[in-house]
Amino acid sequence: MTVRGIRGAITVDVNEKEPILQATLELLQEVVKQNDIVPDDIASVFITVTQDLDATFPAIAIRQMSGWDLVPLMCALEVPVKGSLERCVRFMIHLNTDKSQAEINHVYLGGARVLRPDLSKS
Repeated sequence: MTVRGIRGAITVDVNEKEPILQATLELLQEVVKQNDIVPDDIASVFITVTQDLDATFPAIAIRQMSGWDLVPLMCALEVPVKGSLERCVRFMIHLNTDKSQAEINHVYLGGARVLRPDLSKS
């Protein structure tokens, strides 16, 4: 078994608690769906937010999902590069899997599709 990274990102319309938590759940649910993930296979999840999203911790939404209470989660600020995408939540999920790198589905939703159009599904 190998540890693979799954990337994901989503934008949030406003810097408010509920929209941030909703966007986080939407992104995680799509990553789980596209990669057939069960929480026991997760080594860890690294979550970053842009500086303009400071109303809550995105990890709160993940902790409320069934079976995710023991998954190691870490939140951090994204590097504040001038002109970069605003109001964005990003994931790096470390997954224990037998899947090849090519079988991993990275997920970019909303305005975050511009980050990796080559990996974004319409």
